Amino acid sequence: MNEPAAARRRAPLDAVRSVGRALVFLGQAVVRMRFSRLQVGESLRQTYFIGVRSLVIIITCGFFVGLVLTLQTYDTLTRFGAGDAVGTVLALSLFRELGPVLTAILFAGRAGTSVTAEIGLMKATEQLDALELMAIDPMERIVQPRLLAGLIAVPVLTLIFNFMALAGGVLYGVFLMGIDPNVFWGSMQNSVELGRDFGAGVAKSAAFGALAAWLAVYFGWTCKPTGEGVALATTQTVIATAISVLLLDFVLSALML
Repeated sequence: MNEPAAARRRAPLDAVRSVGRALVFLGQAVVRMRFSRLQVGESLRQTYFIGVRSLVIIITCGFFVGLVLTLQTYDTLTRFGAGDAVGTVLALSLFRELGPVLTAILFAGRAGTSVTAEIGLMKATEQLDALELMAIDPMERIVQPRLLAGLIAVPVLTLIFNFMALAGGVLYGVFLMGIDPNVFWGSMQNSVELGRDFGAGVAKSAAFGALAAWLAVYFGWTCKPTGEGVALATTQTVIATAISVLLLDFVLSALML
C-alpha cells in the first residue's frame, strides 16, 4: 500500500487520537484549577486583553450583520404582507443563533489565534520550560487564566454583538424603511422570552467561549516550537473552533427546543 493511501486510512484514527489528547489536556487543566487571588487577577487581566482585542471586530460585524439581516428579512416578509414582524425575526435570530455562533467564530479568528500564537511562542522560546525550572506550574499560570478568560469574555462580547446588530436593524428598519418604532419594539417584546430565547443564547455563548478558549490554548500548547509550527497551530485553531462551534450549536439547539 502506498503512503498516501495509508495516510487516508489512518486519518479517522488520528482524528480520534487528537480528540482524546485534547480531552485529556482539558481534564488536566480543570483538575489542577486553582482560585487563588493571583489566579483570579490574572484571569481578569486576560479577560480584559481578550475582550479589547476582539471589541472592534465584534462591534463592526455586529452592526453590519444587523443591517443585512434586517434588509433580507424585511424584503422577504413584505412579499407576504408581514413586514411589521421584522423586529421579531431579527431578535429571535440574533438571540438564539447568530449572536452566540458568529461571536464565537469571530473570537476564534481574532483573540483565539492570538492566544495560540502567544503560547506557541512561549514554547518556542522555552519560556514554559523556564517556568517549570522556577517551580511554577505553566498549566496553572498560563493555561487556566486563558480558559477562564474565554468563558467570561465571549458571553459579554455576544451581548455587545447583539446590541450592535439591533442598532443596525433599527437604522435600516425604522429610519430607512419607515417601520413604526412602536410596532418594531412591540413585536420584539411580545415574542422574545427572557429565559427561553435570551437566556439560552447567553448559555450557548458561555459554552462556545469555553470551547474556543480550550482549543486555542490546546493548539498553542501542543504546537511544534518553530515558526511553521506556530503558524499551523493558529490555522488549526480557527478551523477546529468554527467546526466545533457549529456542531455544538446543533446539539444545544436540539436540546433547548
